Amino acid sequence: MRPRGPKKPRPPLDEGKLNELMMHYVGKFATSRAKLGSYLSRKVRERGWAGNGEPPVEALVAKAARLGFVDDAAFALSKSRSLTARGYGARRVGQALHAAGIEESDGEAARDHAREEAVAAALHFAKRRRIGPYASENPEPAQKEKALAAMVRAGHDFRLAKSILSLAPGAEIDAESLQDFA
Repeated sequence: MRPRGPKKPRPPLDEGKLNELMMHYVGKFATSRAKLGSYLSRKVRERGWAGNGEPPVEALVAKAARLGFVDDAAFALSKSRSLTARGYGARRVGQALHAAGIEESDGEAARDHAREEAVAAALHFAKRRRIGPYASENPEPAQKEKALAAMVRAGHDFRLAKSILSLAPGAEIDAESLQDFA
């Protein structure tokens, strides 16, 4: 058994160890340049720096991008596909891209994808929550307001959410007519 006591502090980082941390992180997680830079900076803050000069965080992030380990545009599109498949709307996708530090130019394809999938994502959200046409019975006005608020918080356009929730339980869904509200 290992003795319980204070942990021995880990040694400060040098350039080689920081490079190893970068390689381990990009090998384990899909990430953006900003998130990788944040991770490496946090590690330097936690453990200290024993190398010469300033820690080469930006140089390592650039190296990872140059070698293709980090691709912000591909990360953004993947994030958009993941979120829309789970029923989240374009606004929520935009928030996730902003949080990941994705620049406007790298996130354009992801935002386009979220706009194209807006109706399908909203319907998926409604089905998952059993609201609108997927409800078992007509909801009370207070329940309808809660459902509308949930859809808007999930990033769906207000008009689209309202039109989906106005459908009676079990109603036939015409996705093309809903496209006008997206």
